[in-house]
Amino acid sequence: MQTHHGLTPRLKPLSARRSATMSVLDIGTSKVVCLIAELQPAEAMSTLRGRTHLARIIGIGHQRSLGLKGGAIVDLEAAEGAIRQAVHAAERMAKAEVQSVIVNISGGRIASQHFEARVNVRSGTVTGSDVERVLETASAHGVSPGRAVLHALPTGYALDGQGAVIDPSGMIGSALGVDLHVVTAEAAAARNLMLAVEHCHLGVDAVIATPYAAGLSALVDDEAELGCAVVDMGGGTTSVGVFMGGHLVHCDAVAVGGHHVTMDIARGLSTRVSVAERLKTLYGSAIATASDERDMIAVHGVGEDEGEAPGHVPRSQLVRIVKPRVEEVLELVRDRLRGAGFGAQAGRRVVLTGGASQLVGLPETARRILQGQVRIGRPLGIRGLPEAAKGPAFSASVGLLVYPQVAHAEHFEPRGQGAFAGTGTDGYFSRVGRWIRESF
Repeated sequence: MQTHHGLTPRLKPLSARRSATMSVLDIGTSKVVCLIAELQPAEAMSTLRGRTHLARIIGIGHQRSLGLKGGAIVDLEAAEGAIRQAVHAAERMAKAEVQSVIVNISGGRIASQHFEARVNVRSGTVTGSDVERVLETASAHGVSPGRAVLHALPTGYALDGQGAVIDPSGMIGSALGVDLHVVTAEAAAARNLMLAVEHCHLGVDAVIATPYAAGLSALVDDEAELGCAVVDMGGGTTSVGVFMGGHLVHCDAVAVGGHHVTMDIARGLSTRVSVAERLKTLYGSAIATASDERDMIAVHGVGEDEGEAPGHVPRSQLVRIVKPRVEEVLELVRDRLRGAGFGAQAGRRVVLTGGASQLVGLPETARRILQGQVRIGRPLGIRGLPEAAKGPAFSASVGLLVYPQVAHAEHFEPRGQGAFAGTGTDGYFSRVGRWIRESF
């Protein structure tokens, strides 16, 4: 994790006693969401013990996404336009100006690596400097070239061979060990995402992996503790985060999502993409029912005008197109989890989030393929969300507001002149601006 691998910017942890106004930007393949929220110190909640603040939405803007494919930017100008519109809408509603945002990344082939390290405790009692030393030793392992580090999360400490130590500070022992979970993405994908945001004259506070954000928003503490897989089904990507012992222990993503189902329908029924999207939303299902042969659906052909009489097809034909693609996505997720060694533990509890998870029959299909308890995850512990934004499609957006409350758990190296220094993210003026903000 040396600096030349291009570290994404790091967020200053939020003080548990101070209120703050945060802005976040969820940039997906199908939609861009900007949320502005007031984070107020809150009493500990029984199901969400990890949260120190209660978020209240004061501004929301969402826009159809442009210029993205498979979660990565393919047209900078189009992406920039969609981001600007979403941010302006949120600013108008909140009557506030957005200076910088926390963004998420779904593309760029998100992946996990695990590093272990051991150091000798100098004084017999573990001090803060011993913890810092063991974390630095673990993060000295280099990640692959061309990858950017998104998260470096200590998942557990060991003291003289005794594992599962949560906080070793002040404990007595001679050898301190740590397991460090590092989440990376392709540096180019992360850099282009940040570039699109910076072109809108906004700073980037942090870049978060989408499955981590979705898990922070939709999981209750017991699920994260006992072991759970969060499957975020977006338009262009399906990403997976595995939580165990209260920590994120694995991340992965496949570049297939809800948009692929729409394209299959457009091809299979020879209709326009916009019509295919509507058919999927209104009539699409991942499971066949007895009435499908009788239910007829009106379908306009590709070149036909809206005024012309549409053709009719049985609903069963639509289900036959949707079902295989949904099964393929879930089988890919299952195989990835098994390949990483998390198939058995994570498969017992699965939480589905993301817009594509709203398809009829999806939980039942997921239960069959992933062989576990499945529920739809919605954003938890948040106020001021409009009714339309309380569903699974907004889980990752809300999770970005929860992230500042858990940012202190991550290990960050002292920041050198990283590969992002040239993009303006950490140039001279932004460093001076940060010094002024932090000093007064």
